[in-house]
Amino acid sequence: MPKSADISASASPLPKPVFHDSVHHIKIFQGDCLDILAKIPADSIDLIFADPPYFLSNDGITCHAGRMVSVNKGQWDRSPGPDKMHDFNRAWLEACQRVLQPNGSIWVSGTSHVIHSVGFAMQQLGFKLLNDITWVKPNPPPNLSCRYFTHATETLIWAAKNKRSRHTFHYRLMKEIAGGKQMKSVWPFYPPSADEKRFGKHPTQKPVALLERIILAASNEKDLVLDPFMGSGSTAIAAIRASRLIIGIEAFPEWNSLALRRIIAELIFVQISVDLCSVSVDRSVCAKARARNGAALQKLVQSERKFYFIGANQREVIYSVEADSLDEAWQKFHATAYARTEILFVIKTETEIYLAQGT
Repeated sequence: MPKSADISASASPLPKPVFHDSVHHIKIFQGDCLDILAKIPADSIDLIFADPPYFLSNDGITCHAGRMVSVNKGQWDRSPGPDKMHDFNRAWLEACQRVLQPNGSIWVSGTSHVIHSVGFAMQQLGFKLLNDITWVKPNPPPNLSCRYFTHATETLIWAAKNKRSRHTFHYRLMKEIAGGKQMKSVWPFYPPSADEKRFGKHPTQKPVALLERIILAASNEKDLVLDPFMGSGSTAIAAIRASRLIIGIEAFPEWNSLALRRIIAELIFVQISVDLCSVSVDRSVCAKARARNGAALQKLVQSERKFYFIGANQREVIYSVEADSLDEAWQKFHATAYARTEILFVIKTETEIYLAQGT
């Protein structure tokens, strides 16, 4: 039985996921990670990656893209004070430890503002500390105050569930990636590229390449990976590429929405071709319109809104229809022979074709 199915066998039922792909065994939940972790069966998760709040929002300033900007990321990132911060870290780490399978392991990312509390909480809970990895950012923003060294690193703590754990580590693969030498605990990775942020920006987004290395190093294909602070969904993207199963938990709808846009884009590529000269106008006019670089657009000759229904098992367009709204499109879909087909996505396109001024 797939591990994703096992997760449903909890005495306290999990809430309905906001996204569930049974083909790739992906489940995304929205809510407080402590509430949802409490409903996941014990000893069921192979690998956890956690990027908890760093509690950096202190009304200070930093540099981004050459501009001075506020460090404030949101209320969720404001420090509640050292004691409450440590209680929070211990609580979610304890919940993660319960769901880890006996030989499972956890990776936690953080800056100096939070990572020492995480490490101490791990020691208190009896985790087996394996490594601390230094992620080096080759192009860090400058320190504007000129009173400190430039912050160019983050720390990742890798720990097994307890002292008895026989954790997974693909030593040979990591040695191969390192060019035939033992991989060191200093990893240079650039922050997420513009392409990784094309669906939106998360203030603490991690590069997919960093997550891919972690997942490849410490888990096997078809293992179940959990991210209790999913954010923009980088862990899910890396898990999909590495053929792992994934459970993501995110408290805030805006970040869940961002993560789902990225996950959907990763899962499916649908090419919809539109013949811009299929309208009832002279094709020579279309050719002239295309040739007029920078010409002002004036005359609307065609407007079309279409909905494309993508199958859950067969990842292609099952049915497409012109409609004024999604409700109307669903009504038309249910009136077809495809009505019993399970649908995973519906894509809406709106096309407007204009003739250039003076044609």
